[in-house]
Amino acid sequence: MFRRKKDFYVNARAVIERSGEHGREVLLQVRAKPGQPRTLELPGGQLDPFESIPAALRREVKEETGLTVTTFLDDPRATTSSAPGGDVECLTPAFVYQTTRGPVDSVGFFFRVQVSGEPLARGDHAEAPRWVPVRDLRTQIHTRPEDFNWLTLAALRHLNAHAWADA
Repeated sequence: MFRRKKDFYVNARAVIERSGEHGREVLLQVRAKPGQPRTLELPGGQLDPFESIPAALRREVKEETGLTVTTFLDDPRATTSSAPGGDVECLTPAFVYQTTRGPVDSVGFFFRVQVSGEPLARGDHAEAPRWVPVRDLRTQIHTRPEDFNWLTLAALRHLNAHAWADA
């Protein structure tokens, strides 16, 4: 039988985008969790037991930023199925990640979204949100990668290679 030695986390994470005066912009925040580096990150966090992935995404965005998810930029094509053994929701995220080395063992689902409201100055383990143009992110990723949380750096590199390749 398969047994895990350590905790295993499943996360929902948001790439919050908008059109700004400098083109496409993304909301970044500073991680403000005691004992952890204060780096730039994208909002998101762990799913609660039996919580749907979109519900977790909405909850985490609200807790960390105060913003309300209004639109998924990539159609998640959600379907649900019920059977005597349980209920299952299937959907398509913008992309999936898996840590293969590092401080935590996790998989997560990133969704590109739009939001309404104004960001909180300080949310749940996050503060100092700011809108950053994608073109500036590209420069910062190459010149100051240490500014970013390791998961966020991987996600931004992935988006630059795929979803934002033409931006």
